[in-house]
Amino acid sequence: MTQHDEQRQVLTDPRGIPVLTYVQGTRDGRPWADLAEVVGPDPVPAVLADMSGWAVSGSVELGAQLVQHGARVLRHAHSMQRHLKAHPPQPEWSALTLPGGLRFAPCDRSAADVFPAWRAAFSPLHPDYYDGSDQQALDAQLAPLLAGEALGPVMPCSMLAVDDADRVIAGVVVTDRDSLPWIATVFRRPDPHYAGLGSLLLRRMLADAASHGLAEIALAVSDANPARRLYERLGFKVTSTSLTVLVP
Repeated sequence: MTQHDEQRQVLTDPRGIPVLTYVQGTRDGRPWADLAEVVGPDPVPAVLADMSGWAVSGSVELGAQLVQHGARVLRHAHSMQRHLKAHPPQPEWSALTLPGGLRFAPCDRSAADVFPAWRAAFSPLHPDYYDGSDQQALDAQLAPLLAGEALGPVMPCSMLAVDDADRVIAGVVVTDRDSLPWIATVFRRPDPHYAGLGSLLLRRMLADAASHGLAEIALAVSDANPARRLYERLGFKVTSTSLTVLVP
């Protein structure tokens, strides 16, 4: 059974002993126990009994135990964080401009307008590819994210790159995730003409976030995603590693 504990939920075993705390959300249309932390005796029996069909994100150890009982790995990821006050972005980042007739735009477009560039950025070979139809990807992933229903409200430092036809080419979406600014997605159309846009958008966004007084910013990157090296070059440090699994 579960009960509320401020913003976290508590999973208890049949004796009523707390075994797991987590933040409840939705992932790809499924209930999601995010940021799961073991707080008592072995939580696996309670998770299997009470969270069938849930996605659970927690430590590698917890995920591995659930996999041994039939859970399926959805994502192996590293949480990363960058301090903006102790290590402020380089001053010139605030003056960066876009090449080739592109321009910055607020992240206030509809999910349908953003979707073509976002979907194209994650090919079937990408570790973050969504293995579902386009409509499912729009309805279960992008639309809830932009509506603030997945990882918190979209923050003003989010930004898009659009072309002279006002078509979205790339973007970085930052959300207020339980009062922690969180880079929810970075994407660009895969055309080689747009290479480097992700790095440029991130640097401009970091400068904008710092100018608005944000002290830190965080993200999660899949273990197999080469973007981790870019984040490291931009000053992000790994703070933890997690497994997200689907409970049978």
